[in-house]
Amino acid sequence: MGKIRRGTAGFVVAIAAVTLVGAGCSDDDKDKAKDAVGAATSQMGNATDAMKSSIASATASAGAEESGAEGSGAPSAGAGSSTAVAGADGTEYTIEGELFAKYEAVGGASSPLGKPQGNTESAPGGGKYQEFDGGIIYFNEATGANVVWGDIRVAWEGAGGPEGSLGYPTSDEKDIPGGKQSDFQNGYITWLDGQTEIHNN
Repeated sequence: MGKIRRGTAGFVVAIAAVTLVGAGCSDDDKDKAKDAVGAATSQMGNATDAMKSSIASATASAGAEESGAEGSGAPSAGAGSSTAVAGADGTEYTIEGELFAKYEAVGGASSPLGKPQGNTESAPGGGKYQEFDGGIIYFNEATGANVVWGDIRVAWEGAGGPEGSLGYPTSDEKDIPGGKQSDFQNGYITWLDGQTEIHNN
């Protein structure tokens, strides 16, 4: 935006030059005044071109940042990207796209999920999953990426996981009165008083 301000200042200077020349003109100085007006007009034209160029450049730059274009300096969590994250053993594991976005959203390695235990793996029905020290993230196009952990994860996997009657998770674990709940495509699992219960739709 600094370039645009400088371009605007150029307009003010050019207009001021025209005003001063016009005020000091005698009949003998008409030619000089015309030359000055022509020069000022040229300056304004150049300033206009510079402003157009600056605006186009700023627009292109903003578009690149919004689209997550390479060279932005920030890691992208888009569907086609992947990010290497060190596990507890020091090995770097690949976390892909939406799984990495969810991992970052819940706090990354400092969250209860902790560090990755392996690379992103394929899941039934075209989905993906990622194992972590404290839980797992599952993703497919219909449900997005969601965290499952603790006793609810144990109950869900015991019921067949994404291939079971409940299907994929549709929410992270959430608080309910007296306990926790995770929602799935075809039901939900509650954890109350240390006990899990599966509820099918």
